[in-house]
Amino acid sequence: MTPEEFRAVGHRLIDWIADYRKALADRPIMARTEPGEIKAMLPSSPPQDPEDFDRILADVDRIIVPGLTLWQHPSFFGYFPSNVSLPSTLGDFLSTGLGVLGLSWQSSPALTELEEVAVDWMRQLIGLSAAWSGVIQDTASTSTLVALLCARERGANFAMTRGGLQAEPAPLVVYASGHAHSSVEKAALLAGFGRDNVRAIPHDDAYAMRPDALDAAIRRDLAEGRRPCAIVAGSGTTGTTAFDPIAPIAEAARTHGLWLHVDAAMAGSAMILPECRTLWEGIEGADSLVLNPHKWLGVAFDCSLYYVRDPEHLVRVMSTNPSYLQSSADGRVKNYRDWGIPLGRRFRALKLWFHLRAEGAEALRTRLRRDLANAAWLADQVRATPRWRVLAPVPLQTLCIRHEPAGLGGEALDRHTLRWVDAINRSGAAYLTPAVLDGRWMVRVSIGAELTERSHVESLWGRLREVAETS
Repeated sequence: MTPEEFRAVGHRLIDWIADYRKALADRPIMARTEPGEIKAMLPSSPPQDPEDFDRILADVDRIIVPGLTLWQHPSFFGYFPSNVSLPSTLGDFLSTGLGVLGLSWQSSPALTELEEVAVDWMRQLIGLSAAWSGVIQDTASTSTLVALLCARERGANFAMTRGGLQAEPAPLVVYASGHAHSSVEKAALLAGFGRDNVRAIPHDDAYAMRPDALDAAIRRDLAEGRRPCAIVAGSGTTGTTAFDPIAPIAEAARTHGLWLHVDAAMAGSAMILPECRTLWEGIEGADSLVLNPHKWLGVAFDCSLYYVRDPEHLVRVMSTNPSYLQSSADGRVKNYRDWGIPLGRRFRALKLWFHLRAEGAEALRTRLRRDLANAAWLADQVRATPRWRVLAPVPLQTLCIRHEPAGLGGEALDRHTLRWVDAINRSGAAYLTPAVLDGRWMVRVSIGAELTERSHVESLWGRLREVAETS
């Protein structure tokens, strides 16, 4: 493809994306394809000759789009918000078009320095002190793994330079809430702690970690000869958006010399609102923190921000310095290859930079406050309606709800819940995700798509009542 051919096709592709986004509200949200159906529509062997772009784009319409669940739809209330603003889409497009790679500062100076600036802008917007330094990772899962690797090496006095964890005299232990994201346990396992050394700490009535139970668990492990190493606290857990109390957890971490990592993947975006920052009071006592602007804030996936208070320790754990990447600038610049697992990195900062500049902080705050108000409105409707329950506090924009018909309980109630949520999803009018809370199925309503207005939430509430109350 020549640059001129690219120009012509690129204009058409941008037009296609614009038309797709404009018509989102008219499309069914959930993919209705059966397993294997998409694969059956695709050739089993690769093309030997070039194909016309018209045919490729036609297959996007015919094959690909019907197999998508539409996360940008205004009636998407599943999982968590995963917005992709159009300015950040253009930033991502530019990153790919430039085709540069960040192996070191020297390999693309602007890539590194724009990332420094954009990440620091976000630090300021969420109210963190200048003591924090940040880097863009791909996902919160990777950031949590990096945090636990750093915690492991600090707790083991850099065992990786000797015999690793296998040579340590006592096992290192990780602590997290029973409502922590599954990536926390996965990271602990990949970092070599072992499942036997991961503690699920009990929660309170608001589904937040109990500091007294944490302290008891740490003291018990110490008494039994193990070495407490790290705590992962949640600021906005996946299931209920619970906020573990950071201040007392940080105090426990200081008392016992543990690394404290805070997982604020979705809810961290809310901290651009000053009124929300009490939810993570004590955050300055943490060692590391992750938040995902590619969720509620609206930056195109993938853009996960990982902040640390001791970047020298991070670099010591993650650094690699092959001769072919060394330059005369080393020592005066950041080499982000030493801030995470991959050697190379995309120019992710462009989409964050485009997004923040084109949207502006005040517009982002207005949108998030709209979502909070919509969630509060829906919570009021549910609480005021007989046989409907809000099952957990609603600190932000996610509700945990259940319809409980008279005389229905146990597994029969579970079947009722799964039946009506499946009916709503299959209708194509809205999308919700069920989950288990306290041993019973419930439904999560996560409000925060960029296009979602009060009218969409009102329509959802009407559909919830219509379907659940007649199921």
